[in-house]
Amino acid sequence: MSYIKENFLLETKTAERLYNDYAKGMPIFDYHCHLPEKQILANKPFNDIFEVWLGGDHYKWRLMRNYGVDEGLITGKADNKQKFIAYCKTLGTAFGNPLYHWSQVELKEYFNCELEINEENAELIWDWCNEYIRLNNVTPQRLIEQSNVTHIFTTNEVFDDLSTFEEIAKKDYKFKVIPAFRADKIMNIEADGYNGFVDKLGEVKSLAELEEKIEERLQAFIKVGTTAADVALQAVYPIYTNEQASEIFAKRREGGSVSIKESEIFKGYLTYFLFKLYAKYGIATELHIGAMRNNNAKMLAKLGLDTGFDSIAEDNSISNMSRLFDRLNSEDSLPKTIVFNLNPKMNSEIMTLIGCFQSSEARGKIQYGPAWWFLDNKVGMEKHLDDLTATGHIGAFVGMLTDSRSFLSYPRHHYFRRILCNFFGSMMEKGEMTADEKLVGEVIKDICYRNSISYLNMK
Repeated sequence: MSYIKENFLLETKTAERLYNDYAKGMPIFDYHCHLPEKQILANKPFNDIFEVWLGGDHYKWRLMRNYGVDEGLITGKADNKQKFIAYCKTLGTAFGNPLYHWSQVELKEYFNCELEINEENAELIWDWCNEYIRLNNVTPQRLIEQSNVTHIFTTNEVFDDLSTFEEIAKKDYKFKVIPAFRADKIMNIEADGYNGFVDKLGEVKSLAELEEKIEERLQAFIKVGTTAADVALQAVYPIYTNEQASEIFAKRREGGSVSIKESEIFKGYLTYFLFKLYAKYGIATELHIGAMRNNNAKMLAKLGLDTGFDSIAEDNSISNMSRLFDRLNSEDSLPKTIVFNLNPKMNSEIMTLIGCFQSSEARGKIQYGPAWWFLDNKVGMEKHLDDLTATGHIGAFVGMLTDSRSFLSYPRHHYFRRILCNFFGSMMEKGEMTADEKLVGEVIKDICYRNSISYLNMK
């Protein structure tokens, strides 16, 4: 039987009450994920447990590589059953890794199976889950609605087709799917395929024309409900001039290559331009920093982007972030911003900086985003809560997300909610905060759902 019990991660009776009475039943707003909207629209039943559990999930792929599993059993030509069994074998001894917890919870919540995941039980779990999928017509819609999700923000590039979202809106789904606007492929001027991405916007010869096209596309996104935008950077770069960025853009459009310094100049300017544009249209900005991407060139060439070869960067760009926020704020063009930081060494620096740019425009106008990617584990979440409460206001916090490509990732919200309730419950029992459970419970509901709904202008 599974080791996951009702009091999982809840160390006190107060924590148990807080979770069961206030957090557990709250809906989920997944305001940043990478779910494929076309798959949500098609809503086809999954063929087997591998397809829904392991397909495209590079969190799981990384764990298998760390255990020495051959790539053929991860992304290669082995059949689905062989890959699934290899994952079960890997997970059986991955004590302390968040996947060790998440996968066990997913198995129980979505397939009503409480067998411990290990090599011995792999065949039984494979048969059990596939029979469950066959008998219960398991589809993306069913999984999302079963998870009590009300809103999903996917991540879509500036040139993506938006008709899928219009078609989803016509469906009788109990949740909304809305694209978050992302201009990363237009920003990453050093990328080999850069000009091809720009060409998708039509005829673009100058930076001024690119800016016009970006604004036109943002307007199109807004028409299908967009209220948030993503910006992903390894670090925040200084704000350079339009003239400098224009020269570099023209050079790249003419087929020339750009240096690392030139790419940083372009990104520094375009980040500033995008933030101003988002402020103009009231778009909340999700700024992701601290990821060093595509470290393994050999595997990048073999498998492509987002296959599990990124890591935490050491860049300290807090001064550049300060200058960016200050200039935008001085120009009345600083949008609501959630800063997602991947390097935990920078938690306090970022927390104290965002406190310099708050206003009554929104509760927690500048947010310190939740523990993200490599940090969305028990240690990372607990450190995040410690650092957030030390210098910020947890009552304004917009709570958890999935940042996932998996339809089974919603238990991560409850993983966070258990840690949150344990955090409060521990302080309450130590006499370090109010003992008014109803008051605390309402704050928990805010963090779990209501704050993000309000912050991102959802009904």
